Amino acid sequence: MHQKTHARVSARSDRGGAARPRTRGAARNWVTPVAAALAVAALALSGCAQASTTPAANDSAAQTEETETVARPAAPEGELPTEFQAQLQEALERTMAEDNVPGAAAGVWIPEEGSWTAAAGLADIEEQIAVTTDMSWPIRSITKSYTVTLLLQLVADGTLNLDDTISEYVDGVTNGDRITLLQLANMSSGVAEYANEAFFAEFMKDPTHVYSLEELNAAALGEPEQFAPGTEYVYTNTNTNLLGAVIEAATGQEYADVLAERILKPLGQSGTHYILDVEEWTEPHAVGYQPDPETQHMSDSSQHTSILGAAGALVSTLDDGRVWATTLGSGALITPKLQEQRQAGHPIERPPYDLYAVGMGETGGWVGHNGEGLGFTAATFYRPETGASIVVYMNASNIPDRSHPADQAFRALAAVLADSGL
Repeated sequence: MHQKTHARVSARSDRGGAARPRTRGAARNWVTPVAAALAVAALALSGCAQASTTPAANDSAAQTEETETVARPAAPEGELPTEFQAQLQEALERTMAEDNVPGAAAGVWIPEEGSWTAAAGLADIEEQIAVTTDMSWPIRSITKSYTVTLLLQLVADGTLNLDDTISEYVDGVTNGDRITLLQLANMSSGVAEYANEAFFAEFMKDPTHVYSLEELNAAALGEPEQFAPGTEYVYTNTNTNLLGAVIEAATGQEYADVLAERILKPLGQSGTHYILDVEEWTEPHAVGYQPDPETQHMSDSSQHTSILGAAGALVSTLDDGRVWATTLGSGALITPKLQEQRQAGHPIERPPYDLYAVGMGETGGWVGHNGEGLGFTAATFYRPETGASIVVYMNASNIPDRSHPADQAFRALAAVLADSGL
């Protein structure tokens, strides 16, 4: 058994003093009761499917493999053929029209074939600002794939094991002595969702409060289990935020610092940031929109990112999305055995994947991750067979029919590639 030098996180945080309060106002950073209700719906994504067996623990041999030193992967040289680009543009705009999406940025990169990037529609309806390909976008739950990659890096270097229990790192988790880190990573832990009505009732008392990761996790501690660990799969943000706490406990560093040191800096991800205080989100970036539950009118969404934590607080750019699609899909930052294990998937109701695995989803032979909520959707996928990548960012979420616009656009773009034999 490996040695642990981490300190466990306390069971409850001091809600009054753990996080840094914001001192500046923002024109678009307000929260109304309607926005709070939408936020509950956006964050409390759930779905389940029966699991026939408890997920297997990691092979300890994977810890002895070494990961290769990685550099920022270059984009394919040249542009895709004009006619092909027109087909991709039509697929993107068709999806936008179907879901009433104000604006989008998208890209397709195919090795030895070329690239296509596009900006369509409006980043800001009120100000009539057009989308550009260099804008920053919230990538929401794609953040989970970064967090789980950090976890797997710590497994690879022997700092922790996937069969460790969460109680070894965080106190107060229901069934904590039975829930493994792997079960948190593949959404089979059964932990309660922190983003519940009680949490948002507290949030509404001070919508300007910047939440710490510890505070988010505290909202779920001691809550009843959703199911026995390893018996079902339910997509829950708490799973990943607890893993964020594990990363902090195991390294003795803040999550943002570990992320920068192990992923962002090595890959040159200068446009990707872990944003808790929305005031630190620099221009240019889009405004998020979601339909009012009563009128269905597309309204500005709250941009309060700190309530997402290690499960969804990252913002990124289109080209950084390309880099992450390739890195995540190829497993460049972890060992081959761990990459193979992270791709062992299972059905899950939501988000929209064919299978969900260990911080990674699979759809039609493409692997990657989606993100959704608070006015934005995002999709970042890679096809191992060809090395192709597709990234889509859109400023609309919570569509009434539960459509995921960015995922729908990804599928439409992937269909164009399939029809062309790519």
